Amino acid sequence: MNLFDLTGKTAVIIGGNSTLGGAMAVALGGHGADVAVVGRNAEKSEAVAKRIEEAGGKAKCFTADATKAEDLQKVLEDVLAWTGRCDILMNCPGMNSTTPFFELKMEEWDTIMEVNLKSVVLACQVFGKHMVDKGEGGSIINISSVSSEPPLSKVFTYSASKAAVNNVTKFLAREFAPARVRVNAIIPGFFPAEQNRKILSPERTESILRHTPMNRFGEAEELQGAAVYLASDKASSFVTGSLLRVDGGYGSMTI
Repeated sequence: MNLFDLTGKTAVIIGGNSTLGGAMAVALGGHGADVAVVGRNAEKSEAVAKRIEEAGGKAKCFTADATKAEDLQKVLEDVLAWTGRCDILMNCPGMNSTTPFFELKMEEWDTIMEVNLKSVVLACQVFGKHMVDKGEGGSIINISSVSSEPPLSKVFTYSASKAAVNNVTKFLAREFAPARVRVNAIIPGFFPAEQNRKILSPERTESILRHTPMNRFGEAEELQGAAVYLASDKASSFVTGSLLRVDGGYGSMTI
């Protein structure tokens, strides 16, 4: 019995060329899925595709702006031409900013909301509709954040956008359930890539680790198990509308 076998499935990873998205894309490919790596940076996408192939999977890269419906529709058409299916959608795009609230300009607000929220809604409209109409079920996995509940200090717009992602996840879980399309979200803790670690002040790092019972940052590969679990219609067939924490205990910490 293999609850995590994704053989025969096609997974579309929006933002699959990012650090976290790439790690999860490799895991899905390594468990048998054909993986469409979608992003704006072709070089980074190709690097992820190579890692997927090294893990024994099959991958293809697609270039798209996740905030444009026509780009996503084209990706869907191209993916269907490639494998004939779309069973798994993972939404990984993300943009952050530490602009103080009173200094926040609406241009920045709109940009972050477009990348973090609008892209999720559009992808769920495009790929979710295909899954619902086809009637064979499917899995949508949105990437949220510990800043979604409660909001994290200094990242106002990011926190608001991720709180909305949680709401969208639960709403669509209810809407899509009759078609056996499951919609869940992963809430990662602090998984700073090397470039992000450099901008973390010692005080900020100390505060984060003090609030994380495991007393460390997460590694990208530690999201792989959650991704494969939620993608599998064997392992998580009765799981929808859930917000799965992978945060080293951050969400259970008080004083």
